[in-house]
Amino acid sequence: MLKIREFTGAGGALSAVFLRQGEGALELVDGTDAIALPAGALAAVMARYGAPFDPDEPISVVGSLVLGPGATLRHVRHLAGYDVIARDYLVYEAAGADPLCALSATVARALEHLAAAVVRARSPG
Repeated sequence: MLKIREFTGAGGALSAVFLRQGEGALELVDGTDAIALPAGALAAVMARYGAPFDPDEPISVVGSLVLGPGATLRHVRHLAGYDVIARDYLVYEAAGADPLCALSATVARALEHLAAAVVRARSPG
């Protein structure tokens, strides 16, 4: 499981959002709920919000998740020369494509929005 976002909830407690590789699908885990994301959701979000990753930039790897053959998602931390606090990024690496990098909060919120749409589509009514 890979933590992709941490935030302070309405009650003041810290909450986290994770991704994990489930039975044939990538799952978004928020608290005790796990929602299977549509195939290709992460690749589409990274294509939309990601930018080329510069491997020469100094980063700290926080964690990684193997997504399948030739595909990996890494959570990295980078402190740019103009920042005071390091920022969290996700780096998506897929076979045959250049690595893409995006702010982890941006990717997490996009995937959370998609997961909510999946839940609404499954709900009767």
